[in-house]
Amino acid sequence: MRFFLADPQALQAVTSHDWLGLIHPVLIILFVYPVVGATIRLGILAREKRLKINPIADTVPVEHAQHGAWVTGGVLMAVLIGLSHSLWATHPLGLLLTGSAVLFCFGRLLSSRIVWQRLLWAAASGGGLLLLGLQPAVERFSDVPWSPLFWQSHFWMGMLLTALLLSSTALQPLIGHSVQARRIHISSNLLVALLLAMQAISGTRNLLLSGF
Repeated sequence: MRFFLADPQALQAVTSHDWLGLIHPVLIILFVYPVVGATIRLGILAREKRLKINPIADTVPVEHAQHGAWVTGGVLMAVLIGLSHSLWATHPLGLLLTGSAVLFCFGRLLSSRIVWQRLLWAAASGGGLLLLGLQPAVERFSDVPWSPLFWQSHFWMGMLLTALLLSSTALQPLIGHSVQARRIHISSNLLVALLLAMQAISGTRNLLLSGF
């Protein structure tokens, strides 16, 4: 039972910087995961409509794409907030400028209709996050892909998750017209679902290790 008891003195010692660190998991739990569930459901309905299994509204595929964009945007914001917890004290200006560039590129991705342009904007947005994440103040466990710690890193698995979501959003105009694009979309998002579960576990582990 002691696990569920809070020490009042410890609570008083929690700083605004500590609270900033909690915004990241709260955003993921209260926004990203519920929207992911809705996106999966809409994706199933869109498939049933395409196969003429279920005569549902024509707006469902559009809503599926919109929800997917919301998931990607929510994850981008959550990653930026998580990085700001590590970088605000040492690189506030670089954080603001690069973070703004990441969000600008994502906005251009959503507004573009040509796939190769969308892929470029997706790469630019992900590249900005990677640039921030490679700063020494960010805990990454390991930067060596063949090290077991690399695959246990909340940061690196989060970057892989973000890259998959950005790629899926960038390819969205092709999904309704190409069987191959749909197969890539489904395969990548199965991996996204696995990574979301892994991130929930590793994120909780990191909070425990930090002694929050």
